[in-house]
Amino acid sequence: MNDYLDLAGQLVMVRLFGTDIDADTDAFLRTYRIRGACLFRQNMVDAAQLTRMTGALRDAIGPQALIALDQEGGAVVRSTWVPAPPSAMALGAANDPDLAREVGAAVARAVRALGFNWNFAPVLDLNNNPHNPVIAERSFGADPEQATRIALAWMEGSEREGVACCVKHFPGHGDTHVDSHRDLPYVDKSRADLERFEFAPFRIAAQHSPAAPAMMTAHIVYPALDPVNPATMSHAILTGVLRDEFNYDGVIITDGMDMHAIAHRYGVGQAAVNALVAGADMVMAIGSRATQIETVQAIAAAIRDGVLPLADVQARLARLGRLADAHPAGPVAYAVEQDDRALMHRAWRAGLTALRSPTRPPRGARVRLVARADVVSDGVSEAGVPAASIAAALSMLYDVDLVTFADSETFDWAALPDDGRLIILASTARRRYGPHACATWRPDLHLALWNPYQALDFPGPALLTYGFAPPALAAAVAWLAGEIDAPGVCPVPGFDAA
Repeated sequence: MNDYLDLAGQLVMVRLFGTDIDADTDAFLRTYRIRGACLFRQNMVDAAQLTRMTGALRDAIGPQALIALDQEGGAVVRSTWVPAPPSAMALGAANDPDLAREVGAAVARAVRALGFNWNFAPVLDLNNNPHNPVIAERSFGADPEQATRIALAWMEGSEREGVACCVKHFPGHGDTHVDSHRDLPYVDKSRADLERFEFAPFRIAAQHSPAAPAMMTAHIVYPALDPVNPATMSHAILTGVLRDEFNYDGVIITDGMDMHAIAHRYGVGQAAVNALVAGADMVMAIGSRATQIETVQAIAAAIRDGVLPLADVQARLARLGRLADAHPAGPVAYAVEQDDRALMHRAWRAGLTALRSPTRPPRGARVRLVARADVVSDGVSEAGVPAASIAAALSMLYDVDLVTFADSETFDWAALPDDGRLIILASTARRRYGPHACATWRPDLHLALWNPYQALDFPGPALLTYGFAPPALAAAVAWLAGEIDAPGVCPVPGFDAA
């Protein structure tokens, strides 16, 4: 069984549970021959700690280690102290492939300096669903050709700097109203509709020269393709569509198998085997240590019993080996960090979008800032910008009175003092506003600092930043000060006529 365990572990990526590689973790990685690790915010303290941790990972796993993170940009970043990249939709609003290429390269320089060689980005989901709870500004837009052109330019920049990309979430997570972290979504579209929309970016990425080095699967059921299995466990989708129709020979990795769409319906071991049989090359086992061991053991048993034929396993190992050899892990010097910070500021400004002709309050104006009191993470993204930080930034221009709310559906907008202050609403969460707020709130100016679709919840003028990172807020303040324009064009439906 040990030989099968050695093979099985090389098909698994795990999450870790601390900020160093302790003796138990080191023994686990070596005993089960784990090939990959994905690090999250809770694994990171600062550059020195993280570089030590990725170095210890590479020592434990070996020279073909795959050390990954989600550094998409916008709200989905894990290393928060490096130059802050714009969200995908900010780059889509700028619609400049050369700028996207430079941003992708800068992201890669930052994470490679920390020892990573695989970034789970860019997102190729096309977002035409205003109520999508998990994609929103993570998408480059809704037009397949434009969004894919910007995304692949970003990917080319990353590849140039030696970090493998992983486009996601095949065959498309953009038109869902359910977050697969919490439940199993369905996209009930015809095959023809999927071909025209969801499939298009992934087909282009598969057939691009060079092709995307890796793709991540979606935990979504597409009844027109497979009425039973989510894409992650569908042979018809992973092998039939991606391998056979698209002729894709890069790495296929699953999304996290601990997500409720999978974990609440299937045993972790069986789900992992199902995904590999369907055509995946690597399973992302980011649950507990116990479920990680269960995953490896189930895969080993499937190899032993011929459920996963040895020839198929060797083909998967070869693809993973090629990916690792082409993108070796290990830190490199980061000599242009300050230049990259300036680039990110310029990129955030390029995407800044004005909606319904907003006017700038004059300097020194008396304004009332309304913002959410808490900025908790939704589990996918980092926490938003605190209300006090926004108030401090606006105080450089205005006399600011800050009012916070805990729950938008119970906050009484009519109770705000009628004292002549101009009311600025700053939105600092991804979730759309509910019916009470939409019906009764009337800001004079809406700063949509995260999800651009929130600007559609109210009829007044808005400024869209597509994110809340410090350079995004700085861009909004620069616009308010009259120092810059807002040249971006929102790349999803509904904003041109709003």
